[in-house]
Amino acid sequence: QVQFVESGGGLVQPGGSLRLSCAAFGFTFSTYAMSWYRQAPGKERELVAGISTAGGRIKYADFVKGRFTISRDNAKNTVYLQMNSVKSEDTAVYYCNAGFSSPSWPWAQGTQVTVSS
Repeated sequence: QVQFVESGGGLVQPGGSLRLSCAAFGFTFSTYAMSWYRQAPGKERELVAGISTAGGRIKYADFVKGRFTISRDNAKNTVYLQMNSVKSEDTAVYYCNAGFSSPSWPWAQGTQVTVSS
């Protein structure tokens, strides 16, 4: 059974940093691209960043370029999102899923990120 467990969210001040983790289970992690998405209150879920199977190809949404970094550890079946210089508009529930630009499986619960002073 495919499962994603996102963690690392919390309350952070504007300009601060946070590192999200997503542990994946139930499929061959190293053979799938992985992506992070987010959904803010009242808005649709949107793609934040994607990374190919070995990390050689990465893409970011324009609104996080230069601030967020996606990475993965295939030995740990985990994908990360390093968030720097966060802004209030980054407040959202963050989700991971397999696939480079569209999700492959049902969504997990996500991890809440709140940017506030």
